[in-house]
Amino acid sequence: MGSLEGAVVVVTGAARGIGRAIAEELGSAGAKVIVNYAKSKEAAEDLVTRLKQSGTESIAIQADVSDPQQAARLIEETIQRFGRIDVLVNNAGINVDRSMKNLSTDDWNKVIQNDLNGCFYTVKAMLPYFMQQKSGKIINISSMNGQVASFGQANYSAAKAGIIGFTRTAALELARSNVTVNAICPGYIETEMFETIPEKTKEAIIARIPLGRAGRPQEIARGVRYLIVDGDYITGTTLNINGGAFMQ
Repeated sequence: MGSLEGAVVVVTGAARGIGRAIAEELGSAGAKVIVNYAKSKEAAEDLVTRLKQSGTESIAIQADVSDPQQAARLIEETIQRFGRIDVLVNNAGINVDRSMKNLSTDDWNKVIQNDLNGCFYTVKAMLPYFMQQKSGKIINISSMNGQVASFGQANYSAAKAGIIGFTRTAALELARSNVTVNAICPGYIETEMFETIPEKTKEAIIARIPLGRAGRPQEIARGVRYLIVDGDYITGTTLNINGGAFMQ
């Protein structure tokens, strides 16, 4: 792509954490940013206000991407407003952590529906437009815990591992339309979720990271920007940003 100036970018789950950092990073590079949110209306609108103040064209669109109809509406509303979409960042996700002994069927289905199926729903809705444009970038946010065992996260790990497999197949199928599809697997990142971890557990986690610290949301955002701006010949791959906690 070479430049994000004027590019239309949809970021799902953009109101908080990593998604918010991605929206800010891409907006600072000149993109028009669609801030998607499911429930965090106030945070999403605050982000849009901040982006506009910095000169970024931005709107917030409410849509729960775990619902195929709402995911399709997110894409349709963006197309109606901007006429095209150049980049789709699938960041939206949740976790419900329990050991399998205590994990209910509802717990399993809820995370798979949000984290994995939601990714498919947005890509499926976007396909006709990308194929018509003969261009596009898709970045799917997976997780290191989709690559390694993580106690109490059978549902989350399965969903995030599924994203990696989905990314590879989507990359293969969409290459003929000049659309690249890649995944990013963050390790432990300083988000609201990470801050809720008990201090002793947090210390044990940090001790296992070769670089000796958790990552910052902005470091994931810069990885997204790299794949968009400089990744024209990168597709079907997984970018690991984890401080060395998992090495392939």
